[in-house]
Amino acid sequence: MNRILSDTMNFSKQYLRTKVGAFFTFMFPIILILLFGAIFSAGDGGGLSLPVQNLDAGPVSPIFLEILNQTGYFEISMIGRGENMSQYIDDNSLALALHIPSNFSSNVATATPVSVTLYGDITRSSFPIAQGVLNAVVNQLNYNITGGSEIVSVNIEDAGPEEFGAYDFLLPGFVGLTVMITAMFFMTSTCAEHRGRGYFKLLATTTLKKSEWLVSKFLFNSIMLILSLLATFAVGMAVFDLKASLTPVSFVLVIAGAFMFTSLGMLLGTVAKDPESANAISNAIGFPMMFLAGSFWDLSLAPAYLQAISKALPLTYLIDGLRDTMVFGNEASAAVNLGMVVVLGLVFFVMASRLMSWKEK
Repeated sequence: MNRILSDTMNFSKQYLRTKVGAFFTFMFPIILILLFGAIFSAGDGGGLSLPVQNLDAGPVSPIFLEILNQTGYFEISMIGRGENMSQYIDDNSLALALHIPSNFSSNVATATPVSVTLYGDITRSSFPIAQGVLNAVVNQLNYNITGGSEIVSVNIEDAGPEEFGAYDFLLPGFVGLTVMITAMFFMTSTCAEHRGRGYFKLLATTTLKKSEWLVSKFLFNSIMLILSLLATFAVGMAVFDLKASLTPVSFVLVIAGAFMFTSLGMLLGTVAKDPESANAISNAIGFPMMFLAGSFWDLSLAPAYLQAISKALPLTYLIDGLRDTMVFGNEASAAVNLGMVVVLGLVFFVMASRLMSWKEK
């Protein structure tokens, strides 16, 4: 019995002494509960973005919008009267939009039925909630006007991509996660391993520059990730009847993402002294990005501060860009996200090249 207890104590000390063991035992569940609790909490200011095109010039539509705004569920913005709704939704990859017809006030005044139209992607998790809140507001308006008779109703128009399915929405997120894990986790651990085994000291005696070494790792990751993208897409087509498409921009985004996360991995590797530290650092940086970058679900229902954090994460721009081009066919928006990925990659590349030392003891 003493031998068992002794071995248990020794193993426990050894396990908790490692940074990876401590991370997954204590920090990982804490991170998960904080992230999921924050994402699904009804935080203040975390309303759904709801662009509205109001063609009505009468007095009732402002009252309707004011009631809608007072619910606290929507952040209302206005769409120009001259915009074509369908085209505007496609150009901006909108998940929700509301159209108020020009005869709204006049019909309400004469007790003539009239409908407002809610456009949206019905496969998004935010759509049923938006529909429910809008129906409640319309019911309240009808009660205020007639005591309950239905004058105003809600018409639903699916503005999502044709035959868009759940896997189509998830595929870009999975591809983005693969890019991050393959490039960043691999590079961080490689840097730590090279430092621990003295490989950097050997490389310092050669003519190879740090930037050239980083570029070589980027080329390797790019080739592997392009092959991974093709394999993932082929499986999706065969098993899930995938409707998303591979576009030239999606390949460029994967390559740019490989560059960005390879550079970030090397930057993180500057502070990782051993492989265990590298794993802990990669997990601490990578796991929050997995859940806050829109990989698995629409973050439009999350509190405003989490949405702001999401916009500061490199993975967000990669996934949004992939989703824009592969699912929505919105190449203009994909190009903006691609630009962000490239800029962040260059920043990480320069910082990593300057901070990484091959001659440290």
